[in-house]
Parts: sequence; structure tokens; C-alpha cells
Amino acid sequence: MTNRHLCEGDFFEQIQRIAQGGYYQTLILREKDLSEQEYKYYAQQVMEICRKNQIRCILHSFYPVAKELGCRNLHMPLPALERMSQRDRDFFDEIGASVHSVEQVRRAMQCGASYLVAGHIFETGCKPGLPPRGLDFLREVLCEVTIPVYGIGGITPENEKAVMECGASGVCVMSGCMT
Repeated sequence: MTNRHLCEGDFFEQIQRIAQGGYYQTLILREKDLSEQEYKYYAQQVMEICRKNQIRCILHSFYPVAKELGCRNLHMPLPALERMSQRDRDFFDEIGASVHSVEQVRRAMQCGASYLVAGHIFETGCKPGLPPRGLDFLREVLCEVTIPVYGIGGITPENEKAVMECGASGVCVMSGCMT
């Protein structure tokens, strides 16, 4: 997931490095503090970088922009997903949701989520002062679903294996790839 505020250099150059690195298979353009028009500009640039580097691009929150740009992969915060009409949801081949409790997992499933991002698993600078939910939380989430679940929050090369050993389909990294 992206967060341009964490980049020390040019955001698009960092996206290019991520896309060319060969480690990440998917990029989620998170940037939810932008206006819809600003997000569209970023989405166009990032989608092109992803296309050229053959990695999947998922747009975040701004589903009208995703529809306009023909991006059929979307990630939504759960409350926003719940507000989307079924007609809007039906446009997308894939809709992911961020979840932070087992109750939210159930709500995301009712909305037809095709994958979940569960967190935050470990302590992270992105959530200062908020205790991590831990690997037990991740295991609880995995027991509730048959769709892919990705762990997020404080993921490093040192703890990534523990997340995968729980049965997660993968991990999401924000700070580590943006810095």
C-alpha cells in the first residue's frame, strides 16, 4: 500500500522502483487524503507504471475513479464498502476490505469482499500508541473465511515468515516499501 507522505524523494520514482524490484506482485494506491480529481491523476500515473512492469494495480477508496479508468480491482475501508451500492460493487472483479476485528470480517464477507487485509499485526509507526492485534488475531480471522487474507502492520523481512505460517495468503507493506 502506498503512502506518499512517507516518501523521501519523488513518489512516482519510488513507485517505479517498487514495480521494477521484482518482489511485489501487487500495488494498492492508498492515498485516501487526496481529492477525487487529485487521486485520478495519481491513479493514471501509477496504473501506467504497474502496466509497464506487469504488476497488478488496485485502486483504493475512490471507486468512481476506478470505474472511469477501467480498473476492476478495488480496495475499500469497510465502512465505505458497506455504503457502496451492489451495482457499483458488481463492476469490480475484485474488492478487498481492511478489517480490524472478527466482527468486521463478517461484515466484509456480507458485502462480498474477495480478499481481506487484516491488521495491524505488529507494532508500527503508522499507528503510534495503538497496540498491535498480533498473530492470534490473524489466526482468528483466517478461521472465519475461505478467501485470501493478507497481514498488514509492522511487517518486516524478519517477521513476514510468522505471518505466512499462520496461513495468510501474503503480507502488505507500506512503510517498508515507501521509505
